[in-house]
Amino acid sequence: MRKISTQSDTPAKAAPARDRILATAARLFYAQGIRATGIDRIIAEAGVAKMSFYNHFPSKDDLVRAFLVARHEMWMAMFRSRVQPHVEAQGLAAIALALGEWFAEPDFRGCAFINTVSEFDRDFPQAIAHKQDLAHYVEELAESLGLDSPQGVAAAAMIVIEGAIVRAQMGETEGLVECAQALLCMIEGRARSG
Repeated sequence: MRKISTQSDTPAKAAPARDRILATAARLFYAQGIRATGIDRIIAEAGVAKMSFYNHFPSKDDLVRAFLVARHEMWMAMFRSRVQPHVEAQGLAAIALALGEWFAEPDFRGCAFINTVSEFDRDFPQAIAHKQDLAHYVEELAESLGLDSPQGVAAAAMIVIEGAIVRAQMGETEGLVECAQALLCMIEGRARSG
């Protein structure tokens, strides 16, 4: 007997195409930049029809927003998983170790959120929200370490984090992790002495 399609079937059928589009866009946007990546290339590499693309993402901006949301979730999960095992022994310096692991990845091309903001005349709220969430995570780390002024610690640590990311993207990696560790230890030490 032939199955009659229902609305509940639609999301299951649509999800693979949407996922392929988003995965392809994420790879290309990160590797080449958003402006340099055309919709036609994403459609071709994702193996979807143009109509299917526009059903999921009515504009390139919609795709960029979805990319940033997905990138945020993926990156924060990766970063937390790399920081947490070292916090007890390393304190805030665990952040530098996690960054060093990320910098060593063969496809590292800096921060997708910094890159996005630098490509456009306007900000994407998702990029700003990512940095706010990252600062909040660092604030939580500072609280868990019993540091004074966790918000101030997070603000100072974010300067170290962002600076390290940009330096790594520019290829200046020699001694970078050690320098970031030293700065983060200094921030932590000052927050301990009140």
